[in-house]
Amino acid sequence: MYNYTYTYDYPTAASAGAGIFAGFFSFFMILVIIACVVLVYIAQWKIFKKAGKEGWKALIPIYNTYTMLQILSMEPLLCFLSFVPFANFMLGIVMNVKLAKSFGKSTGFAIGLILLGPIFQMILAFSDAKYKQLPSSI
Repeated sequence: MYNYTYTYDYPTAASAGAGIFAGFFSFFMILVIIACVVLVYIAQWKIFKKAGKEGWKALIPIYNTYTMLQILSMEPLLCFLSFVPFANFMLGIVMNVKLAKSFGKSTGFAIGLILLGPIFQMILAFSDAKYKQLPSSI
């Protein structure tokens, strides 16, 4: 009267292997991201120390922007522009250019800071670059 067909779908070795690979890859990528974040914090700590500020200020998210603006002789209240969508992008570019100038680096180094920030921050932090106070501006 009724015709029931049962099918059993067991995972194959290929799909199980793909799942295991995805798990390991995800775990590895999380470790890489954590390592990059730690390296950026270390670089910012060293940059703050070179500029005469306390290094621990680099660890606090909004306060590090406030302190960096002080280092760059910019108005510290500009850190509120970090919350405005297009303005935060422009503020980041201006800050990176001024950061390069304050350590006596070229425009090419500033472009490197903009495009490959963590790498160039590490170079700035661990090189023999000396901090020079810039004249106050926006």
